[in-house]
Parts: sequence; structure tokens; C-alpha cells
Amino acid sequence: MKCKTLHKNLIFFLEGELPAKEMEAIKSHLSDCEVCAAFAEEMKKTLKIINEEKSPEVNPFFYTRLKVRLESQVEPKKISIWQPVLIKAVQPTFFSLLLLAGIYGGFKIASPVRVNMASTEITNNEIIPYLNEMQSEPIEDFLME
Repeated sequence: MKCKTLHKNLIFFLEGELPAKEMEAIKSHLSDCEVCAAFAEEMKKTLKIINEEKSPEVNPFFYTRLKVRLESQVEPKKISIWQPVLIKAVQPTFFSLLLLAGIYGGFKIASPVRVNMASTEITNNEIIPYLNEMQSEPIEDFLME
């Protein structure tokens, strides 16, 4: 028997699911081949660990602790049918109003300032001439003197 064939059938051999003729062939190969015998030993250990983990020990107090925990849980409050509908309707309405208030505030900030026309006439006629003396006489006259 080849090692590759043994590796394919090793799990079935270890679980005892092969016909007697193949079981004898694998036993004789394992007695002759040290590499396959070591591999089979490792496989036995692995299967033993897997079988132990399949059936863990049950804690005897598990059921009582679970029962107490289930009994101590508080029943959830009953939610009215309208509450989710109100939440779904109020939230978008609030944010829409907030958006509209922001847009209105933006237009109010950006609107031009209204100026009293009487005060601009006073500024043009009385204050600006004092600030700009050079406008009344040309620069050539100033430099010639």
C-alpha cells in the first residue's frame, strides 16, 4: 500500500469504518512505515481531543442559574403604535424647520443695509471736502507755488 492511499483512508481506519481486508493492509503498512505510524499517532491524538470537546461536561447548576436569570428579566415596556410613527414624522419636520430657519437667517444676513439718505448728503457735502483738500485745487497749482 502506498502512503498517499493510507493518508486518504486513515480517518476511516481510526474510526473503524473500513472493511477487514483494508484494515489489515493499513495495519501492516503502519508496522512497516515509521512516517505513516507517526502520522497515525498524531491523528489519533487529534481525534481524541475533538471527541472530548464534542461533549463538554455540563455544569449541574447551569439550568438553575439560567432559570433565575430568565425569571429576573424585566418585561419590555409596551410601545404604542403611534410612537414610532410620531418619531418618524417629527424628526424630519424638525430638521426641515431648522433648515428653513437657517436659509432665512442667511438671507437676512446677506440683505443690503438700508442707508438713511439724509446722512449721505451731509457726508457728501460737508465732511468729504475737508478730508479731500486736494480735490479743490489741482496738483499743478500746488506744485507751482
